[in-house]
Amino acid sequence: MPLIDLHMHSTVSDGTDTPEELLQRVREAKITLFALTDHDAVKGCGMIRKALRAGDPVLLNGVEFSCRDEEGKYHILGYGYDPESEAIRETVEAGHQMRIRKVEARLDYLRTVLGISFPEEESRRLLALDNPGKPHIGNLMVKYGYAKTKDQAIREYISRIRIHSEYLCPEQAIQGILQGGGIPVLAHPAFGSGEQLILGEEMDRRLHRLTEYGLMGLEGFYSGFSPEQRAETLAFAEKYHLYVTAGSDYHGTNKRVRLGNTGLDQAECMPEGLQRFLEKAGIDCP
Repeated sequence: MPLIDLHMHSTVSDGTDTPEELLQRVREAKITLFALTDHDAVKGCGMIRKALRAGDPVLLNGVEFSCRDEEGKYHILGYGYDPESEAIRETVEAGHQMRIRKVEARLDYLRTVLGISFPEEESRRLLALDNPGKPHIGNLMVKYGYAKTKDQAIREYISRIRIHSEYLCPEQAIQGILQGGGIPVLAHPAFGSGEQLILGEEMDRRLHRLTEYGLMGLEGFYSGFSPEQRAETLAFAEKYHLYVTAGSDYHGTNKRVRLGNTGLDQAECMPEGLQRFLEKAGIDCP
C-alpha cells in the first residue's frame, strides 16, 4: 500500500511547519503522494512546487474551507484545482476575509469582556498573517501570561467566546472548487462542531444535500476515526458512489497527529473509491 496523506497544514494557515519544512517532513516520512490543505489559502502549494526536486513525492493541490449552514458545520476539502482560476481565488478570499473578521471579534471580546489584551503591534502582526486562528491567539495568551499552554487558552477561553461568526456555506465552497476544476471532498465526515458526532441518519441527510450541491468525495480514512467510523464513512461513500480520500490532518506541534497517520494501512488493498479519486485527479497510483 503506498503511503498517501491528503490532509495537512502549514504556517500559511494553522500548522507550525513552513511549506518548505513540511515538504522535508513528507520526504522523511517516505510519503509518496500528499496534498497541502491550508485553511482558506492556496499559496502554500505554490511554495512547495517551487521547492520540489526530481524524485520527490507527488504533490496534489489542496485547500480546506470552513463552512456552515442551518444544519451545522462542515469542512470541505478541494483537490486538483487550477490555482489561477478566478473561482478558487474568489472563494479563498471570501473565506480569508471572514476569518480575519472572526479574529478581530475574538480579540475585541477578550479585551472588553475578559480584560485580556495584547500590545497593538502584536495584534497588527496577528492580523497580517495569512490565516490567523485560535492557535495563534492561544500562543499570544501564553506569551503574555494569560494561560500556561496554548491548549488551555483555547479550551478555557477562546473556544468559549460567543460571537457572531461568518462562514462560507457548503454550496459556495463546493461550487468554487468545481468551477476551479477541482474535486470537492467532505473532510472527516463523522466530526461536526467541537465534540459533535455526525452518524447514521444525520450523516445520510447531510450527504444527500451535499451531493446535490456537487460533493464528489468523502475523507474515508482519517487519523481520528475509530474502525467503526471508518467503516460507516466508507459505506456511505459506496452508497452515494463518492470518491474516497485519506488524510492525517497534520498540523505540526499544534495537534498530536503524526504525518501519514491516515488509517489507510488498515485496508487490505487500495480502496476502489481512492483508486477512482486518483484517476479523476490524473495521478498514477504511486
